[in-house]
Amino acid sequence: MKVLVPVKRVVDYNVKVRVKSDGTGVDIANVKMSMNPFDEIAVEEAVRLKEKGAATEVIAVSCGVTQCQETLRTAMAIGADRAILVESTDELQPLAVAKLLAALVKKESPGLVILGKQAIDDDCNQTGQMLAALLDRPQATFASKVEVEGDAARVTREIDGGLETISIKLPAVVTTDLRLNEPRYVTLPNIMKAKKKPLEVVKPADLGVDVAPRLKTLKVAEPPKRGAGIKVPDVATLVDKLKNEAKVI
Repeated sequence: MKVLVPVKRVVDYNVKVRVKSDGTGVDIANVKMSMNPFDEIAVEEAVRLKEKGAATEVIAVSCGVTQCQETLRTAMAIGADRAILVESTDELQPLAVAKLLAALVKKESPGLVILGKQAIDDDCNQTGQMLAALLDRPQATFASKVEVEGDAARVTREIDGGLETISIKLPAVVTTDLRLNEPRYVTLPNIMKAKKKPLEVVKPADLGVDVAPRLKTLKVAEPPKRGAGIKVPDVATLVDKLKNEAKVI
């Protein structure tokens, strides 16, 4: 069974993002970029499935600019066997990415697609669900445990009320949550091996997909700064301020 793992290049989670002065987006000039943390968990899970014998090949996929090759090399250093870059300088929104992935799924025929539940840059949480709909395949989102048993997968999901365990028929789409696993440390020998693994580059046109944006960003702004708190001498004063100033009671 092949496992396809989409990975996204995002601003590193340790970096404090800055909004451009003209409000058109986030400033990424000279900013450290890395693999989306949820996608890193997805790669780790795919590699573990291969180590258990449930999968035979792990294919990492990324959609975006040329520099996404670095992200794919990281995925191969973790354990992916090969990589595919869908190279594009256009703004790729979730639906466009889902269509690109659907085209690759039809080409590669993986038994399982594992991807992060969301990207930490736009927090859309849409690509996995859209991909499952386009492929008309079962989906299990927010996975905290994945077990492949023959032609089915048993997935434990994180939901508002606790945990939910479901069984889905393969082929299927799974999106990962934070508690699924802890990605391994990438060693230098594996980084060197990753440089020799095959990396294919294709264009959206090669897959017959139109990636033109469907949504337009009007303005990007930082959240308002939080005001300083105040101290009150007693409960009566607190209640009075909540009632007459804040008007929340």
